[in-house]
Amino acid sequence: MKSLPLLRTLSIVLFLILGILSATVVDKLVFSFDFSQFFPEEDPDLTFYNEFVKEFGTDDNFLLIAVKNDDGVFKKDFLKRFNAFSEESTSFDFVTERNSLTTLSYPLKTSFGYTTLPIIHIADTTQYVKDWKKIQDDKLFINVLIDANANSIVLALSTEDNLDYKASEVLLTQIRTSLQRNNLTDYHILGRAFFYEAIVDMQKSEVLKTTIIASILVFIILLLVYRSLPVVLISVTSIGLSLLLFLGLLAILGKELNAMAAFYPVLMLIVGTSDVIHLTDSFIRKIQGGKDKYTAILSSLKEVGLTTLLTSVTTAIGFITLLSSRLVSIREFGINAAMGVMVAYVTVICFTGALLISMPKKRLIGQKSVSKKWVTYLLQLNTFTKKNPKTIIVGTLLFAILCVFGVSLITTNHEFKQTLPNQSKIANDFNFFQENYAGFRPLEIAISSKNGYKVTDYEVAVEIEKLTAYLSQIKSIGNIQSPNLPYKIINKANNLNKSEYLILPSTKETFITYQKDVNKLARKQLGKFVNKTKDKARINAKLQDVGTDSLKRLYTHIEDYANKVTDTTKMTIKVTGKSMLLDKNSEYIRKSLLEGLLYGLIIIGIIMVLVFKDIKMFLISLVPNLLPMLFAGSILGFLGIPLEAGLSVVFAIVFGIAVDDTIHFLGKYKLGITQGLTKEQALEKTFTQTGRALVITTIILFFGFMVMLFSIHQPSITIGIIISVTLVAALVLDLLLLPVLLRKFT
Repeated sequence: MKSLPLLRTLSIVLFLILGILSATVVDKLVFSFDFSQFFPEEDPDLTFYNEFVKEFGTDDNFLLIAVKNDDGVFKKDFLKRFNAFSEESTSFDFVTERNSLTTLSYPLKTSFGYTTLPIIHIADTTQYVKDWKKIQDDKLFINVLIDANANSIVLALSTEDNLDYKASEVLLTQIRTSLQRNNLTDYHILGRAFFYEAIVDMQKSEVLKTTIIASILVFIILLLVYRSLPVVLISVTSIGLSLLLFLGLLAILGKELNAMAAFYPVLMLIVGTSDVIHLTDSFIRKIQGGKDKYTAILSSLKEVGLTTLLTSVTTAIGFITLLSSRLVSIREFGINAAMGVMVAYVTVICFTGALLISMPKKRLIGQKSVSKKWVTYLLQLNTFTKKNPKTIIVGTLLFAILCVFGVSLITTNHEFKQTLPNQSKIANDFNFFQENYAGFRPLEIAISSKNGYKVTDYEVAVEIEKLTAYLSQIKSIGNIQSPNLPYKIINKANNLNKSEYLILPSTKETFITYQKDVNKLARKQLGKFVNKTKDKARINAKLQDVGTDSLKRLYTHIEDYANKVTDTTKMTIKVTGKSMLLDKNSEYIRKSLLEGLLYGLIIIGIIMVLVFKDIKMFLISLVPNLLPMLFAGSILGFLGIPLEAGLSVVFAIVFGIAVDDTIHFLGKYKLGITQGLTKEQALEKTFTQTGRALVITTIILFFGFMVMLFSIHQPSITIGIIISVTLVAALVLDLLLLPVLLRKFT
């Protein structure tokens, strides 16, 4: 007891020093966004894609800038300004190639050799109608470099692979400056660099916004509950310090914050608040009972410390279950969140405890003690569970059946646009390209020649043409390009540039004749589609965002068609690319989710058996903790919200936090039994002493996660709503069902 004042001082000084150190490194936190974070690891398709990229590069190294003109693009002044912008793009950093209708030209074979014709005669307005008619007849550039109504025109840039945030910012700044200089104000951008910039900016904004709003919310709720400003300031200071220490730890460990980062402040604030409330509630109740501060804090730590540690460990385990995911971003979130939970626990126990015993007793108690209404209402609830056990059990069974039905309705047909910030520039631009152009998602088809054939042989070219003809019939696919394209263009050039000749040469002899011209005039173009050894090639296209399940079926249909219609003795094909890998996530989400929760359940079960030394306690706790997860799943099913990688964290959060209430309830009940109380006496004590803390923490959890409604990120909004509602359901089950089960089975 005598050493407690010294320990108090050391604890406060130590945590303040750690807080200062954390504040000095927080600005080193790195925000990132990379589609590869969502690739399923240890997947054969990922292995194949990584080998494919070595020869052909990535499929998302593009940036499209569509510039609109209300009067149509075929206006001389507009075309001159757009062309100036296109020409300036050659000097942009990280750009490897640029294409637009004002810089491209048609090749034409004459008696003197090949010459070129401009696609658009910028200076000659009398040619505009003819130029547009030619573009329409060729169909090569419609919805690719110009929309079908000629109201917008595109500059397509190829960039270096895997641009990071800083490189993306540099390039986009140059693009916007050039657009402004050329008075091109109505534009839309699409591509990796633009997504990277927008998503990282959103992450930074979301972390700051959720921290501020959640902090204000926690402060107000604590003030209403304790009605003592010193107590509230102690709580808020402790919670804020735990968040600062957590962010500092992430910075020191060099962790990169991804799209899930907006949840960290909310999680730290509400988990820390839960720990603070249980400790503070117990401490204040004891000093109200006449104990001195040091005796009260020791008694509170002995009474609440163990159960709070247990709840922190189980919450951390809930997040650690995400390690079963094959997605790097989800695993990282699980590890970081688990660390955050434990940082909050240590901060609350050591720092909050030290602050509580540092405050004068009168300032801690506040103007009013715990309202008698709390005790009255909670005892009435206990009486209700005693008088209506059958009604509660039947209601629980009906609730479970309804949840199972809702879970059966869950789909994984996720659309990429659902992950974009609401009413943002990037969402508007994405929708513009979806409606007016071929789309954003890249489609890659790998071709491998067989039995001595090369992908540049006429026989293989004929088989490739069968596949591209099939792809062109699918509405959701556009901008199809293949190794045959240079041969088609040369064929057209040799036939007076007539659109009907934009086809593969009809004879092998003609094809071989054109090969020399292709190798001479279009070697670089062909190199995009054929590897150096000419045993592999690619077909690439753009996909509309029609949903994960729809696209997965499309990939299967493409491969099935190729196996049935093309000559598989000459070549084989395989759908690959970043888009396909992202769509494969749904195959693993359910499996890894169930596996992770099963492992977590086993671990928590072992812990609870060891702590309570009663397997019945573990079995009793199963129902009120499994049902909230079913409820969360049923919400997804009933609302038609597709399950995707980000939403999988819902179940880990619900599983980790919902079990906390159960542990506190069972811990208090078990303590009452060991003190010689009867079942009913132990339950009454549990309701009156722990029930209040459970209700308060759930209220804070509810409103804490509802803070996500202020997000501009739709998945975050969805997650916030589902978790908030589900945790309320978990509290109701704990307060209604647990007493019934304890009376019946203990």
